Amino acid sequence: MPRYFTEEHEWIEVDGDAATIGITDYAQEQLGDVVFVEVPQSGTMMTKGKEAAVVESVKAASDVYAPISGEVLEGNAALEDDPALVNTSPEEEGWFFKLTVADAGELDGLMDAAAYKAFCESL
Repeated sequence: MPRYFTEEHEWIEVDGDAATIGITDYAQEQLGDVVFVEVPQSGTMMTKGKEAAVVESVKAASDVYAPISGEVLEGNAALEDDPALVNTSPEEEGWFFKLTVADAGELDGLMDAAAYKAFCESL
């Protein structure tokens, strides 16, 4: 499954016409210990680049943006009980939400893993 990254440190993994979104390991390191996560409800329509979720850590609160447009299929309910999953498994179990891929063309502007690595090294 192809995985893409944004300049706001979200990752998106595409599987057919659905995608899973979360924040990167780099992002969770910058945040520190995550204490609260608010994920979108199923059925919510997302617009690329708009606020989709909220993550709060001991350091700060940050918005998570939708890397593409689509309808939310599910939010990761496990994050309500265990927000630290974002720290321990940011790119696996700590995913935020899944949504439909409304326009696959929106993926074109996103980075692959190598480009994202280079982007982070430039920060």
